Amino acid sequence: MNKILKSILPALSFALTVNAIAQVSDAEKKAAQQINETTIRSHIKFLSDDLLEGRAPGTRGGQLGERYIATQFELLGLKPGAKAADGSPSWYQTFDILGVTSNVPKTMTLKSGAKTLDLKFWDDFIAFTGEQKPTAGVKDAEIVFVGYGIEAPEQKWDDYKGVDVRGKILLMMNNDPSSDPDLFAGKTRLYYGRWTYKYEIAARKGAAGAIIIHTEPSAGYKFQVVQSSWTGEQFELPQTGNAPTVKIKAWTTDEASKQIALLGGKNLDELRAKAERRDFKPAPLGVMLSLEMTNSIRSLKTANVVGVLPGRDPALSKEYVVYSAHHDHLGVGTPANGDSIYNGAVDNASGTAAILAIAEAFARMPADQKPRRSIMFAAVAAEESGLLGSQKFCVDPPVAPGYLAANINIDGLNVIGRTKDLAIVGMGKSSMDQVVKNIAAWQGRVVEGDQFPDKGFFYRSDQFNFAKIGVPATYCDPGIEVIGKPAGWGKEQVEKWEATKYHQVSDEYEDSWNYEGAVEDTQLLFLVGLKVANAEAMPSWIPGDEFEAARKKALAERK
Repeated sequence: MNKILKSILPALSFALTVNAIAQVSDAEKKAAQQINETTIRSHIKFLSDDLLEGRAPGTRGGQLGERYIATQFELLGLKPGAKAADGSPSWYQTFDILGVTSNVPKTMTLKSGAKTLDLKFWDDFIAFTGEQKPTAGVKDAEIVFVGYGIEAPEQKWDDYKGVDVRGKILLMMNNDPSSDPDLFAGKTRLYYGRWTYKYEIAARKGAAGAIIIHTEPSAGYKFQVVQSSWTGEQFELPQTGNAPTVKIKAWTTDEASKQIALLGGKNLDELRAKAERRDFKPAPLGVMLSLEMTNSIRSLKTANVVGVLPGRDPALSKEYVVYSAHHDHLGVGTPANGDSIYNGAVDNASGTAAILAIAEAFARMPADQKPRRSIMFAAVAAEESGLLGSQKFCVDPPVAPGYLAANINIDGLNVIGRTKDLAIVGMGKSSMDQVVKNIAAWQGRVVEGDQFPDKGFFYRSDQFNFAKIGVPATYCDPGIEVIGKPAGWGKEQVEKWEATKYHQVSDEYEDSWNYEGAVEDTQLLFLVGLKVANAEAMPSWIPGDEFEAARKKALAERK
């Protein structure tokens, strides 16, 4: 019993503290009201302007965005939160990334005996290098269907069953098993279902390559997102040491994947049905893949922009509440209707605008009302390239992870109007949930769990890297029950935006946007951070959560 009490004590302590200050005071309300439409709108309008050319990492437009954010931080009186190469304070956590452009053949050739299959680049498949070398490729590498490609001992799940897949091409299903609610997390996607995991485990297994089967239900987005996201220049942190890699990374459409299986005399649907069970075993297809590509590689620099508002409490100011939002987008890419600039207005000029508006609200508070803990604002780079900016931030944080009290990540604001609801992506993971619920209740709103649990959003934005180093992190999605609109209207708008604007040139600033919901959500996140910053205890993961062990380790390493 003592061990159980000890494990839940931090969460209980934080919950009691938060409940004791659940009400929003007049001073807190006044501070939150500094956040307004004009501030948010003006930041979005500039950051998503064509002048910034889509804010791709390492480009002039990306640097303009970084300079704008740093200038705003300085204007607000924040302190530089990063360090320059010589150790002096800096607004910029500058780091190297590699821009890798794969020149992929127009067709990918597969053969089984005397039979051949040519798949068309773009229409049927997207491929890119897994190695940071001038050339990459495979010749007559056998394709093996490995189900979900998951190895999860705690779930008693192993899709490999000891089969040697070194030098093979692994054909994998996207997502993780969801047919049985007692397996994994049912319909809620875990990290095992992310494309990053698929390529990582393929490399660890010594595979030559990995192909992920795309379906819209399993990916959470259309194939056009794969086309826009995984073509052109890709950015990576430099590979170091003996970290395992695969030669080829690829996606295939559902129809193309069926053709691959059929070439080997297999029915893909039958294979996928078998892969839903623990007793599944890898299925060699007898299909050989040959694909060679050349790669253009260049080294460039990008930066996280970090500002700090020092806390007023001599002891607690050593701890930090971190607001994060990625400032990058996809830059200049494949033209559509004569437009080639991927402006990223909602994704994520709006999130960057939110942390700038929140920083201003904190900065304008009277000195005796400023938060007890310090507030750190991290506008991170290269999120669209695989969460690279937040990965760099968390691998080399400005302060030790045990002093990072919480992360509040913002990746896109609501531009369709005020809502009755709000969603916490990954609800049930940390004590941060209760703070969000308290503020939402004060606003007269209800908090729901993840609206789209099958899409794995918790693992798809920057809060994931904070969570991996143990920092309790919260990420809220805008609500979908829009006030004054019929039931279902809000969800329709979200789905329409994903289909017609997400990662497309059409994600542009619009004068017609309704900012009432954006303002209310940003005010909520401001108040959440303020409550956490003033609480006696720091937030914690719910006992048994996948990130609890990392938190315990971080706290134990505090000096």
